Amino acid sequence: MQKQVEYADAIKTKYPEQIVIAIAKDRNGKFNPITLGWTMIVSGKPPMMAIAVAKTHYSVEAITFAECFTIAYPSSEMAEAALYFGSHSGRDVDKFAEFKCETAPAAQIDSVLLADAVANFECTLEQHMHAGDHVIFVGNVVAAHTNAEAKKRLYTIDPDHKLGPAS
Repeated sequence: MQKQVEYADAIKTKYPEQIVIAIAKDRNGKFNPITLGWTMIVSGKPPMMAIAVAKTHYSVEAITFAECFTIAYPSSEMAEAALYFGSHSGRDVDKFAEFKCETAPAAQIDSVLLADAVANFECTLEQHMHAGDHVIFVGNVVAAHTNAEAKKRLYTIDPDHKLGPAS
């Protein structure tokens, strides 16, 4: 049986929620990572993925400029990096300079991969659309990479932004 409740109460039941770290090169040549919770696969053939970024975030400008982005599935060991990348603006700081995180060059796009991530997906910007207070970016996956080591994915496990592997 279902009962009607406020949206704010019902949405708390979504946890654990997957997170990704999206990376795009800004107009100054700086790679800008951002931690996001709103992501999904939107097509199997061709492979396409989407992310939703708040309109006020610097990453909207970076992705629009670069016309490509990396989507990384962070490993559970990357919790500190995910928190840092999601709580600092690329407008104010070079996140990779301030928080050391091993990267590798992307194979098909002008971006980087996160070396400790479970997987990385290189995407060319296919389209974008405005959705309320966010911009949805749809990327065509042009290359995919997985970690040679078995790693657990990182999730947001409760509404207070606590991060960890899903149980």
